[in-house]
Amino acid sequence: MRKYLEKIGDFRLLPVFVVVSMAVGIAVGRIYKISNFQLTPPIDAIKSIFQGTYQFNLPNSLALGIVLGLFLMIYPAMTNVKIEDLGKAARSPKQLLLVLFFNYAVAPFFMLLLAKLFLSGNKDLYVGLVLYGLAPCIAMVIVFTFLALGNNVLALVLVAINSIAQMLLIPLYAKLLLGNISFDVLVVGESVLLYLGLPLIAGFITRKIAVSRVGEEGFRRFKTYLDSLSIVGLLFTLIVMFALKGDLILQRPVIIVQMAVPMTLFFCIMFAMAYIVAWKVGFDYKDSVAVAFNSTGRDFEIAIAIAITAFNPAVALATVVGPLIEVPVMLVLVWAVRRSRERLFEKVPALAPATKVILNTNNPSESAKNNNWGDKNEKMVK
Repeated sequence: MRKYLEKIGDFRLLPVFVVVSMAVGIAVGRIYKISNFQLTPPIDAIKSIFQGTYQFNLPNSLALGIVLGLFLMIYPAMTNVKIEDLGKAARSPKQLLLVLFFNYAVAPFFMLLLAKLFLSGNKDLYVGLVLYGLAPCIAMVIVFTFLALGNNVLALVLVAINSIAQMLLIPLYAKLLLGNISFDVLVVGESVLLYLGLPLIAGFITRKIAVSRVGEEGFRRFKTYLDSLSIVGLLFTLIVMFALKGDLILQRPVIIVQMAVPMTLFFCIMFAMAYIVAWKVGFDYKDSVAVAFNSTGRDFEIAIAIAITAFNPAVALATVVGPLIEVPVMLVLVWAVRRSRERLFEKVPALAPATKVILNTNNPSESAKNNNWGDKNEKMVK
């Protein structure tokens, strides 16, 4: 079992798993003819379950699968969180200010510019793209940071700050960029609790119980299974998303292309800017990764919720296309940033001193002579 889980967690095989998951999702959608089904937003669906009014048919159940998939993706990363580390990460003003700058002074206006350049002739897609750029992501950026071997604890703190900031700022930005729209701000708070709060609580409890029983070393071995669970959650989410909306690629490929070009440009350029700036100001690799993903990822749940409640179905359709593009592009960025680690952050000097320490327990003086030779050689190289 452990061998198969390690294969799932092998990052080199992840692109294959992603492509297969997308294909499986599209096949499921076509076989069961559920791709054009009118979905209930996840939070509304959960409320209706408690009220006893929810219909548990196949497409509705798959829609709830997105919530389950996101939980499985985020929960393993949350088991890394220590309370004492949260305090340290919270005292990172430079990282926080950089993320806030990119998320609220750059991202919405950059997405607006791209919408004007590429979609000015299609009002519905234009509005959908602008909506997608309003809110920073509060869930999946933790997964991408985790996969890129970044600072998960810092990412969590940044997500928490973004969650609070977007509740206050989204209505203002929506009015500024799109005019007067009606939108329930509580939807943002409910999304924070659903996609961030529950995994955080579950991860904290898991860590506390596991460490108390098997210790830190035993818990690290157990983490192999949890880390693989995150990949399983990602693949499951892709299957569900493409099952529910994957037919768009086959039936209306023009929409995909129209949205894909500006969105891909947005994610790649935003990530590159944030990552390079973080590197230039002196952040280490892990912090730079956390800052870059938190400055780039968009909150597609909120965009879809706004589109459903305040606009017509065509705008909602445009926002639904978003995650179908965002997830594969962000995975490419994970791959790219991991490859950049050695080049940017862990360079080996071109003229490394050829120091060699020889231990001779039978003749200590000989060992000292050899070691002194290494010191002299190091001075010569310098």
